[in-house]
Amino acid sequence: MATIACIVGSPASPSRTAFVADYVSRCLERAGNVVESVVVRDLPAEDLVRARVDAPAIAAAVSAIERAEGIVVATPIYKASFAGMLKLFLDLLPQSALRDKSVLPIATGGASAHVLAIDYGLRPVLMSLGAAHVEPAYVVLEQEVRAVRAGDVAGYELTPETEAKLGEIAQRFLRYLALSPRA
Repeated sequence: MATIACIVGSPASPSRTAFVADYVSRCLERAGNVVESVVVRDLPAEDLVRARVDAPAIAAAVSAIERAEGIVVATPIYKASFAGMLKLFLDLLPQSALRDKSVLPIATGGASAHVLAIDYGLRPVLMSLGAAHVEPAYVVLEQEVRAVRAGDVAGYELTPETEAKLGEIAQRFLRYLALSPRA
């Protein structure tokens, strides 16, 4: 059993990214792990922008990252890059916050080419924070996360193929995590 932090970098609520992150978190929990979500949009904006790492909510979020053995990072792709809100949070982390940790980056976007935004934008940031291993990025396309409505309640659902693929990705991440020195 591992402790995993799931960073959700979407500024929107509800969001496809948060829905996908929640699905992956549930896959990891079903395998007996503890997943703690860090939803960046819920952190106090002024504390985040002013880099107040001693503010209670920011300190708690940073602590969750430092305690975790593995990290899931979920972000939408905007203008060929990961979310700026996520970058604000990652900039607050201590330089060694991801030391010896495995990281699973997941993005939502409009085209499969958006995986390049993760590989050339987010991966170097994660590695600079000391990540021991960053899994290959997976981009969930917008059409794979369908908007649904039940009465007044709006939500999302994944295509069956996407559910299966995310389950496989979660299992691969757990296999690698089990091999890491922190596990």
